Amino acid sequence: MNRIYLLNESHIFPSPKQASREGLVAIGGDLHPSRVLKAYSQGIFPWYSDGDPIMWWSPDPRMIVLPQNFKPSKSLKRLMHSGIYRICFDTAFDAVVSSCARIRRKGQEGTWITNDYKLTFNKFHRAGLAHSVEVFREDKLVGGLYGLSLGKVFFGESMFHLEPNTSKIAFAALVDFMFAKSMTLIDAQQETNHLKNLGGFPVERNDFLEVLNKALSFPTWIGNWGQEGLKYNMINPNKYFDDDAIEQP
Repeated sequence: MNRIYLLNESHIFPSPKQASREGLVAIGGDLHPSRVLKAYSQGIFPWYSDGDPIMWWSPDPRMIVLPQNFKPSKSLKRLMHSGIYRICFDTAFDAVVSSCARIRRKGQEGTWITNDYKLTFNKFHRAGLAHSVEVFREDKLVGGLYGLSLGKVFFGESMFHLEPNTSKIAFAALVDFMFAKSMTLIDAQQETNHLKNLGGFPVERNDFLEVLNKALSFPTWIGNWGQEGLKYNMINPNKYFDDDAIEQP
């Protein structure tokens, strides 16, 4: 029987290799930014419903996407270059997160995107670590995605679409950015048919952790991904955030 750890005030996690059969690593703690960064850097992420204790997961297998495996269809390429949609980075982060929280998904009641979760990811965004890709039709946000960036990894959190294929347009734009910045791995966390259609595939946890550790040994592109002047620095999850004040790396 696997032991499920109860977290305390320290930001220390057990090894994800000690997770339960379902992938549960630990329960409790909080969503302090340095704790969450530490979790992601170990292949662990929070996933829970509002009102429940925070649960920390590292599923086996793990769903990933390698940018080179995404093959946009000819129709998607035509749609992207049709002039109907405008693609932006980091111009409407909060709106993308809120839109993802409102989308009702098959087999899911409520949302894991709680208020505390939103506050933490807003801090990541202001620190230049969390990013959104937005798809607009005129001035209306009709699709997008967001996630956390560390090293050469993009930890995809969620995506949404209000018009057909607009989440795929956002994903294609993300992949183009990752190619331009030599980023190598998208962590998609859990297996879905939609992610399979985007080139995703499951890997064993041990293999994922090996690839993750290698990708995290590189500096991170910090800042607004839609603007010039990005910084390329190493991130230390234990030192990047000091209480609620955002430190510069």
